[in-house]
Amino acid sequence: MEAYTSFAAVYDTFMDNVPYKEWGKHIYRTLCEYGLKDGIILDLGCGTGTMTEILAGYGFDMIGVDSSGEMLELAVEKRIRSGHDILYLQQDMRELELYGTVRAVVSVCDSVNYITDQEDLELVFRLVNNYLDPGGIFLFDFNTDYKYRKVMGDCTIAEDRGECSFIWDNYYYEEEQINEYDLTLFIREQSSRDDGCLGETEMLYRKYKETHYQRGYTLEEIKRILISAGLIFEAAYDADTKGNPQDTSGRICVIARESGKGKDSRMFKEEK
Repeated sequence: MEAYTSFAAVYDTFMDNVPYKEWGKHIYRTLCEYGLKDGIILDLGCGTGTMTEILAGYGFDMIGVDSSGEMLELAVEKRIRSGHDILYLQQDMRELELYGTVRAVVSVCDSVNYITDQEDLELVFRLVNNYLDPGGIFLFDFNTDYKYRKVMGDCTIAEDRGECSFIWDNYYYEEEQINEYDLTLFIREQSSRDDGCLGETEMLYRKYKETHYQRGYTLEEIKRILISAGLIFEAAYDADTKGNPQDTSGRICVIARESGKGKDSRMFKEEK
């Protein structure tokens, strides 16, 4: 089943505990360290455009790509309110097609984990490498195999926010490294009464169900796939501690660099 259809309408509500502004500030600082203070940046798997908007606020020319039309509708609404000149494209990241190259690609909130086949992930990384400027930077995060096995797997999460609530059942298949989560959503909506009372409405909760699949990766797997795709692995760090990744790291951030567009494509960090 296609992910982020019904859930798109309440996605931002349930993600209000995610420190997007802090993440955006860290991404901006990292890009500056690599000499990237302006230019075009691609937000791959942009969702409702929260990070896209934050980076646009730092002065970057942003492109947002996501496969969910419902999520992009919300992103466009944010663009109208902010006035930022952001280009949104509805594309599967495995079929990424841009009009030219970009200075950097960012991908947050475990978007790459939705690519459950390693060959497909290598294809995505090859496309990223292809659309990066010489020496361009690729910043992304991913949920680890450890997180799905020991933290999320075979557990149930539930939240009630008044206007909407959800039940999130997780099932982790260790051999395949696939996490299946079944979302049951209850969204408060206005509906016409069906008892002969013309013009009257009432509030009710409609039930929706979605099933999502993500793959847990190890850092070594990610490194191998990056290198096989032609990218240069630069660094990785624990997303929570900002220190070196550990065996118990749940989410890891990775920095990679474009390779292959000329002899002198290497881009060095600016001197601090």
